[in-house]
Amino acid sequence: MLRNGLEPWHLLIVAIVFLVLFGSKKLPDMARSLGKSARILKSEAAAMKSDGGPAAERASGGGPAAPAGDRDRARDR
Repeated sequence: MLRNGLEPWHLLIVAIVFLVLFGSKKLPDMARSLGKSARILKSEAAAMKSDGGPAAERASGGGPAAPAGDRDRARDR
């Protein structure tokens, strides 16, 4: 049954089902919001890496991580 895996016509059927369920007017909005979410996630992950993140502080012997509000105020100074 799943011998051939996913074939191109399977993807076509899935695309048609999405068009029928959501309509052609909502799909661009959904794609746009998905892109925004991906950008936000990427920027937050990069910010955690550059800040060192809580895991890096625990590994280096530092105290508990400061609450997010304290870090934001310290960064704004």
